[in-house]
Amino acid sequence: MESIDTFTLLPLEMNPSTKEITANPANAALEKELAALNALHRGLLNAGTPNGVPPPPVPVNPTRSAQIGKLRESGNNEFRKGNHAEAVKLYGLAIGMALGRPHWEPSGLVREEVSGLLSNRAQANMAQQNWAEGAVDAEASVEMKKADNSKGWWRRGKCLLEMGRLEEAEVWVSQGLEFGAAEPDLVQLKSDIEKRKAKTL
Repeated sequence: MESIDTFTLLPLEMNPSTKEITANPANAALEKELAALNALHRGLLNAGTPNGVPPPPVPVNPTRSAQIGKLRESGNNEFRKGNHAEAVKLYGLAIGMALGRPHWEPSGLVREEVSGLLSNRAQANMAQQNWAEGAVDAEASVEMKKADNSKGWWRRGKCLLEMGRLEEAEVWVSQGLEFGAAEPDLVQLKSDIEKRKAKTL
């Protein structure tokens, strides 16, 4: 019977200056694990704590939160001015910053931030009649936060309607109504979809 206590020597190397670990020769599965390990190491070094020790799990980096809020507000201002392409860009930067939060910060915070930013970017795309991009962003927003996200549900439904994907739009809005508790905008959109479908028959 073969022993389960086997030792496999892995071809690992460490960069003396960056402390990054690599495998030589490369192995796809091992490379993926090392990429995650190196990302965590960089995050700990950038945490701003002594010796790269992670902070307690409750506190959130106020600097990052302020930067995300500032990018969101700048995006909102550009949207109000009618600079929709610039708003899309700013929301994208804020999304990247929110997704880049260290792993030890609360995941619920990331989901909340990213959901709202994706919904805003969907609206900015819709203002440019970029229906496909708006639909993708709105769907991603809903995936992050299904309940209490009637804007995300409505925006994807509207994009699908504008693209003529009526069956898909009807199913989507019906699902949204289950989460949105008969949100008036979703109810109206459902009615608009049904009217459009009746015209095509």
